[in-house]
Parts: sequence; C-alpha cells; structure tokens
Amino acid sequence: MSADLTPVIAAGTRWLLTAFPPAPGAFSRALAEAQARQAVTLAATLRYPTPLDVQLLNLLGPGGSTRLDWLTGAEHSPDTDADWRTWVDETVVSWAACLLATPALSVDARHLVDRGQSGELTRLTHPGDHEHEAAPLLRHPDLLEPVAALHRALLLDLLDLRDNENAALK
Repeated sequence: MSADLTPVIAAGTRWLLTAFPPAPGAFSRALAEAQARQAVTLAATLRYPTPLDVQLLNLLGPGGSTRLDWLTGAEHSPDTDADWRTWVDETVVSWAACLLATPALSVDARHLVDRGQSGELTRLTHPGDHEHEAAPLLRHPDLLEPVAALHRALLLDLLDLRDNENAALK
C-alpha cells in the first residue's frame, strides 16, 4: 500500500465504522476496524493502482462523503470534526462495501492486486464467527446494499477486464 493512500484509507475506514457501528466492546471494535481497514485498503489499491493515479488523487482530492452521508441518512452536529470526511472517496467506500458483503469477491480482488500492496486480508477474505459477531452491521449485505450498489458495476467490470487481461497473458 502506498503511504499516499493513507488519508483515503483512514477516512474510508472511519466512515464505514461510523455508518455501520461494531458490536459493543473493545475487542469487537478492533475486529470491525480491521475488517473495514482491509476492505478499504483493497478497494483503494484497486481504484488507484499506479503512482500516477495516487498523485492525481492527492492533487484533485477524493470528493468527500456528502453523497454517502445523504444516502445513509447520517446527520452530523456542526461542532464535530468533519475534516476527515473530505478524504472519503465514494467509489472506494462503495467497493469496500461490496467486498465486505461478498467475501468471495474480495478473494478475487485480492488475487488481482496481490503484489504486496494490499497487506494481510484474512479477516476480509475469510471471515469467521468472531468477525461476523464483531461487525454484524458492517457484514450485513442488505444494510450495505445502498452503498455497495453505487459503484458495484464498475468494480465488477474492472475485475472482469483484469481477468480477461490475465487470461490473455497466459
């Protein structure tokens, strides 16, 4: 993972945990955060695969969370620290929601970017009972659907396109 993606990954992770809070307890919070961070990291690596893509992201900015907040009905008091919301990338969060809702899709995505960039993704790709219990809202396909549906087609097209390119190289 490029260090230049760190603000987008941190903001996307925070947004997912705010919109889909974990079960009570420090252990659940840590497991939910690990899952969200893994999903956002993989999605960001797919969305910004080259150093040039990352540089353009840093130059132009990711767009913010306004549409996602509206979609999920999130309301924020004016005194809350909202600066992090400007670093939320809607496409990255949507793709992360797709990956969280469908572990098999995250395995496919992992294979495409597995160049050491995405790090360890076991909690995302092979969630166990602890992961599901810690993040029941974050792993619920029906609850994630409005966010996942925003850019799912683009993600699936990207995965199919790369599958076809990999097949042509063999």
